[in-house]
Amino acid sequence: MSLFHFQLISAALFSLGLYGVLARRNAVLVLLAIELMLNAVSINFVATAAFLDPQEFMGQVAALFVIALAAAEIGLALAIILRLHRYRSSVNVEEIDILKG
Repeated sequence: MSLFHFQLISAALFSLGLYGVLARRNAVLVLLAIELMLNAVSINFVATAAFLDPQEFMGQVAALFVIALAAAEIGLALAIILRLHRYRSSVNVEEIDILKG
C-alpha cells in the first residue's frame, strides 16, 4: 500500500467523524465522532512518518500524544455529560444551555 491509500483512509474516517459531529444531537455520539477524527489524524501521522523517514519515530510519538489527549478529553467530557444527564435527564446537545453564565 502506498501513502496515498493511507491518506485516503484517513480522509474518509475524518469525513465520517466530521459528519457525526455536525449531524448528531446526542452528546455521546458527538464524542465518538470526535474520537474517530482523532484516530484519523493518528493514522495520518504514523503513515506519513513511516513513508517519509522510516528511521525516525516522530509520527508514532505524535500519535501517542494524540491518543493521550483523546483519553483525557473523553474522561473529562464523559464526566460533564453525566453531570448534565443528572441535572437535565437528557444529553441532547441543543438543550445544553445551562453552562451560560
